[in-house]
Amino acid sequence: MKIAIFGRLTENTDIQALVNFFRYLSENNMPFLVYNLYYEQLITKYAQEMRPFAMPTFNAPNDLAGVRFLYSFGGDGTVLECVRMMGNHPNQIPILGVNFGRLGYLTSVSQHEAIAATEALLRDSYRIDERGLLSIISDPVGIFGDKNFGLNDLTLHKSSSNEMIAVHVYVNGEFLNTYKGDGVIIATPTGSTAYSLSCGGPIIFPTSENFIITPVAPHSLTVRPVVISDTCVISCEVVSRSGEAMAALDTRTEIIKAGTSIAIKKADFRAKLVRMLDSKYIDTLRKTLMWGSDARK
Repeated sequence: MKIAIFGRLTENTDIQALVNFFRYLSENNMPFLVYNLYYEQLITKYAQEMRPFAMPTFNAPNDLAGVRFLYSFGGDGTVLECVRMMGNHPNQIPILGVNFGRLGYLTSVSQHEAIAATEALLRDSYRIDERGLLSIISDPVGIFGDKNFGLNDLTLHKSSSNEMIAVHVYVNGEFLNTYKGDGVIIATPTGSTAYSLSCGGPIIFPTSENFIITPVAPHSLTVRPVVISDTCVISCEVVSRSGEAMAALDTRTEIIKAGTSIAIKKADFRAKLVRMLDSKYIDTLRKTLMWGSDARK
């Protein structure tokens, strides 16, 4: 089984866990590739620890011929970057998120469980969780280039702290509302536990085929999140006194001009996330959101 490793160092990275994992791969003669930028981080910070391991590298999906699984070493943001790197490549390699970060909604196992997870993959003891993405088309064209898709959400937000923007929103060409405030979030079910949740949006199970429209600090208290089918096309136009606003697509941001129109629809491809057989979405919710926990204990 050949694997590839995409990652980034985090403040929670346990170097001994990394050493143990690379030693496991070497001792079992398991072929692997390491993303070039991650490799440079490793040898810069942990040159002595990484010296015993030969690490062939890759730069793009076209370098991953024969790779069965793509490991993401980091937090949820690293998984998002991994999905963006793969894009709509014809060979959608399943991604195993290994949590070197904090909460880990998208990651499947902890950094200390990477070896056990690998052995489970060798036994075919896993399942594939397919997640829908959103894609955008902008006028003027070119926002986010050819990586105009996201697994979590698109946020249209004010670019200045002392102003209020207005976002005109249409669903399938029909006017829905003008959101006045700090901005608006268009989220997928996967993104429902991200920024949308912190702004009062609902939690949507990943298998739901929906989009969530969540206002950010709306001027009117009667404005509430809306859940619609992801077969709809959502159109947005930003109005701003400063003449600009910020667009954020997952972990990326761009400044856009007021009057820019953006259409959001379901992407024509899906991300494949590897899950262990004992991993359940409801369990992840309870753990990460600490449901039922008592701070007094």
